[in-house]
Parts: sequence; C-alpha cells; structure tokens
Amino acid sequence: MSRRSAPRPPFPDLVRAPQAAFGWLPASLLHEGWLSRLGPDASTVLLLLALAADRRGASYYSRARMAERLRLTRARLDTALTALLRLGLVAHRPWRTGHADGVWQLLSLPEPSKPAAKAGHPARVADLLSQLRRSAK
Repeated sequence: MSRRSAPRPPFPDLVRAPQAAFGWLPASLLHEGWLSRLGPDASTVLLLLALAADRRGASYYSRARMAERLRLTRARLDTALTALLRLGLVAHRPWRTGHADGVWQLLSLPEPSKPAAKAGHPARVADLLSQLRRSAK
C-alpha cells in the first residue's frame, strides 16, 4: 500500500514559517481534544494568552484588557479563565493579595494519563473565583 503525499497548499510560494508565539500552542490541543473540552471562550482566551506571552510563557494582561480585546463580558472571561485554571493549562499569581489581576502563565499540557490538577490547585482556583466575584461587584 503506497502512502499519499501531503496535499499542496493553495499558494506554495506564500507558505509561512512559524513565529515565536506559535510555539506556545502545541498541536496536541487539537489532537487530544483539548479545544472541545475548553469550548470557544476558553480557547480564545488561551490564544490571547499565547500571543501575549513573553519568552517564559507569562502574560500581564488585565482581565479588563482581555475582555475588551476579545469582546467578551467579564463574566464570560472569568468563566474561561477558571476553566483554564481547572484544567491545569494556566497558572495565575495576583499582583497582591485580594487582587484578581496579575501574571498568567501558560503551562505544559498535562499528560493524558495524569490528572490535570496539581496538589493545591483546587484551593487556589476557589480563592481566585472568590477574588473574581469580589472584583466584579
């Protein structure tokens, strides 16, 4: 049985070379079903964080700025960020105690056979949710 060659792109002379930001989004997001688990809002927020990330995978965008750039309500943005935290795809460190904004860090995808949450994450997610609710008022 012969293998088919890969299809040619419509414009072979315009093939792009990946830039630095693309490195934060592994193909396993698609192939391991992460995008379907995340849904459109969390996938969009993950894309924004990847595009805004520095060389360490950290983004400093405020929730207000993320919501504005993505045209999401703060409630939808907060739900998306919570999903990313719960699945272990991002970590968050607030600027100061009680502050919901801070540094968002992209994490490596959890291995399929291992649970996503690390020890201590549920408490941090609960704390963040509490902070997000307080700051939304």
